Amino acid sequence: MGLIGVENKIKVAFIYRADYAVLSGQHYDNTYYHFFMNALRRNKRLDVKYFPTESEFDASILRNNFDIILLCSNASGWRPGTTVHSGMPDEINGIQELDIPVIAKSADPADSKRAIKNHKRWKIDHYFNFYSEPFIHELYPSNFKYKTIIFGIERSLYQNVKPFKKRIKNKILNSGAVGNTKFISKFINDIRNPKWNTYSCYKLRTKCNELPFVDYTSTLKHEFIGDKYPLLLQKYAAAIAASTYSPCIKYWEIPAAGCLTFMEITDKNKGEYVGFEDGKTAVFMDEDNCKLRFKQYLSEPDNPKWERIAEAGRIYSLENFNNDKAVSHLIDLMESLCERYND
Repeated sequence: MGLIGVENKIKVAFIYRADYAVLSGQHYDNTYYHFFMNALRRNKRLDVKYFPTESEFDASILRNNFDIILLCSNASGWRPGTTVHSGMPDEINGIQELDIPVIAKSADPADSKRAIKNHKRWKIDHYFNFYSEPFIHELYPSNFKYKTIIFGIERSLYQNVKPFKKRIKNKILNSGAVGNTKFISKFINDIRNPKWNTYSCYKLRTKCNELPFVDYTSTLKHEFIGDKYPLLLQKYAAAIAASTYSPCIKYWEIPAAGCLTFMEITDKNKGEYVGFEDGKTAVFMDEDNCKLRFKQYLSEPDNPKWERIAEAGRIYSLENFNNDKAVSHLIDLMESLCERYND
């Protein structure tokens, strides 16, 4: 493997599919684009070379030229029965023969079962993502090394947000994917994919749409896609972050935009690890108390405590979950692996 030291930079080979829309900068969700394609480049400790591939990649060209191999995902190919692609080539030839540590972002949880096969095939040393370690090890064997690195806030998109007092206050924003509530759809999902269907993953988020004071904006059928999503959030004083099994990126995007964030935190999703505090940086809720929490806000939307909570949540999110800080945590992981390989 290469040796860290030339200009004090870590030489990183980043491998991904050339046709992976998520890293194009033109996708409806640019979270991963900003992290991998922008924030990595910005860090002066890194010298990143990008390898957009087709269905196969010959990793032998990396020999003696890099300190780290970074994989966009540990999954490969298309998710069965969908148009969702993992972002990785089907084959990475010659990687087994390289004396270079390999780090991979863990795949979407729905892809974990098929991603496990690539652990040995691609000689993956360590994984990272914004999920908690206990959650990841519910999906992967306990010997898979993993580090929680919460990324996703591109600070430039969350500057100069609309003042809290000038936002819509008689409605609460709900956005993103929701499940199909029709009986036949839920019945089919319970048979085909009982855990990872959209309704199960976003059960409370889906149920919130039944409430008359909730404004719902879908994932795609609006103008606020890509880098415009923070502009949608800034229209509202309050918004919902709800995810059944584990916190998702909305948990820090919404507060970063200055919204009072109604945040689903339960024994099931174990969301406390993200670090928000009920009544201080967010308002915690679950299926049993969400209506009460909403009504407490809507009954006195001009109470200054809501703005204080929103502002504290904004500061906490921007300071802790911005992409540049996340890259610094990733560099710590890279350095520890390089030291181990060089021992």
